[in-house]
Amino acid sequence: MEITIKERESKGFALAQEDGEKAGMMTYSIPGSNFIIVDHTEVDDSFKGRGVGKQMLYKIVEMAREKDIKILPLCPFANAMFKKLDDIKDVLKS
Repeated sequence: MEITIKERESKGFALAQEDGEKAGMMTYSIPGSNFIIVDHTEVDDSFKGRGVGKQMLYKIVEMAREKDIKILPLCPFANAMFKKLDDIKDVLKS
């Protein structure tokens, strides 16, 4: 699974692909320089149950750590993952 992050102006996304086929996308907004808002996660039906959403979230968390910014998870999936996974709470915006 290859996950890439792209940003343009005040929006960004993590795109998951396998063998050139889109597996899923997690989108976020960039309201300022110190945090992002994860607002939507979608996984293609043929990739459900394979941890694609979690992999995209970890890629965004990695990017947030590199930029020293926080994440506000408004997306229900991302919010649930932040409640469940202790190893990513360091980037959670309080």
